[in-house]
Amino acid sequence: MKLVGGCHCGAIRYEVEGDPLTHALCHCSDCRRHAGAPVVGWTMYAETALRVTRGVPKIYASSQQAQRHFCGDCGTGLFYYNAEGLPGIVDIQSATYDSPEAVPARIQIQVAERIAWMESAHELPQFQRFPPQN
Repeated sequence: MKLVGGCHCGAIRYEVEGDPLTHALCHCSDCRRHAGAPVVGWTMYAETALRVTRGVPKIYASSQQAQRHFCGDCGTGLFYYNAEGLPGIVDIQSATYDSPEAVPARIQIQVAERIAWMESAHELPQFQRFPPQN
């Protein structure tokens, strides 16, 4: 399988080829704070499967072991590397794919740090776009 994706503004584009090792929804506070979102989807691949085809991501050392790659223009988070904990692996933020539905999520991780209301988020009222204005 080959997927392409990129950042919000288009300055960074990438492609990844092969089957992901997994697709996890991460609830850790580090991912949440970096993304400004209650949960972050990550697909895990061998580092060699990823190729940046446009631009150069900025790199932020979010810990002694981990590096987060993002677009320096629009701020979109893209890749995560942790040579100590995940040697030879890259995590790609799955919402940055042009077709994010191509790889369904398989697991949820770091649920010990999950925001309490996320456990029942699927029970909230749903609207195709926005709720009625009245």
